[in-house]
Formats: sequence, structure tokens, C-alpha cells
Amino acid sequence: MNKKTLSSRKLTTAAVLGAITIVLGLTPLGLIPLGIINATTMHIPVIIAAIVEGPVVGGLVGLIFGVFSLINAVIRPTPISFVFYNPLISVIPRILIGITSYYAYTSVKKFDDKNLKTASKILWSLLLIFLAFILYKNIKNGASKVNIILVIILIIVCLGLFYYSNKTATKDFPIAIGAFVGSMTNTILVLTGIYLIYAQKYVEALNIPLENARSAILGVSITSGLPEAFLSIIITSGVIKAVLKARR
Repeated sequence: MNKKTLSSRKLTTAAVLGAITIVLGLTPLGLIPLGIINATTMHIPVIIAAIVEGPVVGGLVGLIFGVFSLINAVIRPTPISFVFYNPLISVIPRILIGITSYYAYTSVKKFDDKNLKTASKILWSLLLIFLAFILYKNIKNGASKVNIILVIILIIVCLGLFYYSNKTATKDFPIAIGAFVGSMTNTILVLTGIYLIYAQKYVEALNIPLENARSAILGVSITSGLPEAFLSIIITSGVIKAVLKARR
């Protein structure tokens, strides 16, 4: 009975988070405009599923994310949609998000409590510095009020997580690392696949010289990949803390 209940819970979690992933992809909620950058949130349900329910559920939600990416590329094409017609780029990296985030999370949980507290403080300090920089650039560049308010909200959330991390670092820091690794798995594998398989066609679609392909793709990984990873840490940490508290 317990095994059946556990399986039902995991399937329900996978279905709900998979549905959320699709909703994010079909609505503006899948892209958070922070002024000087835009960060996608579609991979975050995959990370949450992996950390809360394990790599199998995480991989299943990642599969839903990947299949949706492939179908979306077909029915709503853009100049670079062709790269997502290949499952090696649209599906496999998304499945691996759930696997890498889970094992990064469980590996860091084994660290010494004192080291986790120190690392947690450093991480949240860096995130606050990053968000403060984004806020400064937005104000300087005259970004919209919506962009500025979104960044301020993220700063407030980050401050709250920073405050509570001192008490719960042994739980929070592993979640943050799992979120970071999962997010970068998506960015690195997708962009590496694009570079190795479609470099010439990709840069032609963007009207970029072929010799600039490497720098262009690397630039995307830095300007979008890192902000998305930082955003994943903030949102994933908050959501998982709420889920675990509700379960207790």
C-alpha cells in the first residue's frame, strides 16, 4: 500500500509539474523580463521535481519539457527553431536536468555543516550583488517600472532566503547547488549541441559571421545561462522550502 501510495504521489507530482512546464511555455510566465536580460523559467519545474521526488520523476518532467520544446518549435517556428527539431538538443538535455540536479543536491548534502553554512552565506551574498547590479543597470538604462519592480521583488526574496539560510544552511545550500547545476546542464548541453551540429546554420539564421559562432554561442551561455541559473536558485529554494514545510 505504501509503495502504491508513493508511486501515485510521484506520478501526480510529475503530471502537475509537467503541466506547469507547458503553461510556462505557452504564456509570458515562461520568460521573466529583468530589463537588461530575459531569463526563462521553463526548466525550474524539472529541478523541483528531481529534488523533491528523485531523478526518475525529474527525468520524466524533463521529458515533458523536451517533447514540448520540440512540438513548440514545429508549430510556432522562429528563425532558429530548426535546432530544436533534433531530440539531441530539444529532449535529451532536458531529461538530464532532472538527473544532474538530483545528484548534485544529494552529493552536497554530505558536506560538513560548518562548510555548508559558510558556502551558503557566500552564495546568497553573490546573488544579492548580482541582483543589485541588475537593478542599477535597469535604473541607469531607464528600464520599465515592471522590470525594476521584478528585480526588487527578487532582491526581497533573496534577502529573506539569506536570513533563513543561516538557520537551515544544511538543507538550503544543497538545494541551491542542485538548482544551479540543473540549470547549467540545460544551458551547456543545448548550446554545445547547437555549436557541434548546427553552428553554420545557426549563425546564418542570426546573420552572424561563421568565425563568430563560438563567441556568439558562448555569449548566450554567459548573458542568459548564468542569470537563469541564479534565478533558478532563488525560485527553486523558495518553492522547495514551502513544499517540504507543507509536507511536515
